[in-house]
Amino acid sequence: MRRLLPALLVALVVAAIPATSSSQVFSVVRGGGQQSLPSYTVPNGPGSIRVPANMSQAPAHPQVRSYEQLVALWRRAGEGYGVPWQVLAAINKIESNFGQNMGPSSAGALGWMQFIPSSWMRWGMDGDGNGIADPWNPEDGVYSAARYLAAAGAHEDLERSIFAYNHAQWYVDDVMELAETFGDDPFALGSPSLVGPSFGPSGLDQVRQRLASLDRALDRVAVKFDRLSWERVEVERKAGNPSLTLKEFNRLDAQLQQISTAENEARAERGRLEAEIEEATATLAALESQGPAVATGMVGGGAETTIGGFVFPVGGGPEIVSVAHDHHDYPAADIAAPQGTPLYALADSTVVNAFPEDGGRCGIGFTLRLGDGANIVYCHLSYLDPRVVPGAALAAGAPVGRVGSTGNSTGPHLHLAFVPSTKYPQEQPWFQAYAGIAFRWQDAPTPERSVLRPTPGAVAPVPAPGPVFKVVRQRVVGFSANSTG
Repeated sequence: MRRLLPALLVALVVAAIPATSSSQVFSVVRGGGQQSLPSYTVPNGPGSIRVPANMSQAPAHPQVRSYEQLVALWRRAGEGYGVPWQVLAAINKIESNFGQNMGPSSAGALGWMQFIPSSWMRWGMDGDGNGIADPWNPEDGVYSAARYLAAAGAHEDLERSIFAYNHAQWYVDDVMELAETFGDDPFALGSPSLVGPSFGPSGLDQVRQRLASLDRALDRVAVKFDRLSWERVEVERKAGNPSLTLKEFNRLDAQLQQISTAENEARAERGRLEAEIEEATATLAALESQGPAVATGMVGGGAETTIGGFVFPVGGGPEIVSVAHDHHDYPAADIAAPQGTPLYALADSTVVNAFPEDGGRCGIGFTLRLGDGANIVYCHLSYLDPRVVPGAALAAGAPVGRVGSTGNSTGPHLHLAFVPSTKYPQEQPWFQAYAGIAFRWQDAPTPERSVLRPTPGAVAPVPAPGPVFKVVRQRVVGFSANSTG
């Protein structure tokens, strides 16, 4: 379901595009007139495009586009080359923040869509009809990106084409997840250009997905810092050899300067991500302050929002949340839900301890003490709400974080267990009362319910060990009876 919208868009758009041979082009209305687009099946020949005299230098006055202009541009380029416009928008955001950070990067990528010059010479094009193929020009950059993606196989395998754009699976995942947040909803305008989506009460999922994506990006920056630190230590060790020739020392000194440049870029990226996370977190808190019933969509028909003082800890409802009656090695509940799904305090409680960093079997998580003195642990979060700290008092339904797959985990889910683990959370009457309202059973029929109602004394049978759940995309991530977490 995560990739359904882009896939449908590809199918619809490609169906309307005639096949192109090496000598064919197709036309779209662009800039008020009918103009032909270069074929995506054959790259530019030598000398076939004119580029700026000094293409590697950023313009003194970068071009700015309003949101309306950008959406129109993404749509035109996407329709022209059979690429979902949301993917172009996501790449535009990730690569240059809509023209606000156009490089050149340390790798030499430049412009609105961050092309390497050699790739630009093969696939760059004149998108606005002024006779110059300029990567610093928004129309030229976006159209060229659409052409490149089409050439890389977007019509057959969209994710493969994005991988060709940047050879990293995390990049593919980030582009696809961010693309899903673009649509026909209004976006906020920034100065001097677009800064990002503006989310209303119906946009909770978009905020959560965006925040989860930012969290992962921040993790990647931390990994990059760690790698650069080790590289620096190694180069400095080599440079300290007194027997080095001057040529060898200068080579190592140049490497140190490159590492310093990369560290500065990573530091700037970290600052940008932290600022965006802070803003998105504030937006999420404002939306979730409407209460768990609004935030999760679990409650209908005027029902109470709790059962015996308990709220189901994972939002989203039975369409996306599921759980089995058993656990692979000890009493616990692995509650499957998509990455970034909201989590809530299941009852009035006090935070005993918190693990905000990804480490150990539990990963990011925390432990709550309930009113009856029982302790219960949440594990594998992608994000922990900053208010969840030892000693904090939480009300039932208070936001505590989002579903993830940190620690010893093989897929996104909430690991919920009593401490010590002497009984199954699934056997609690309040938990079972949410079946059909807040989640579905993976291993047994789920009752259809439209309102919350307790089922005192009901304990569902525990089935024989078997698969817990699978998340299907173009790849499969599976939980099995032998999984941990």
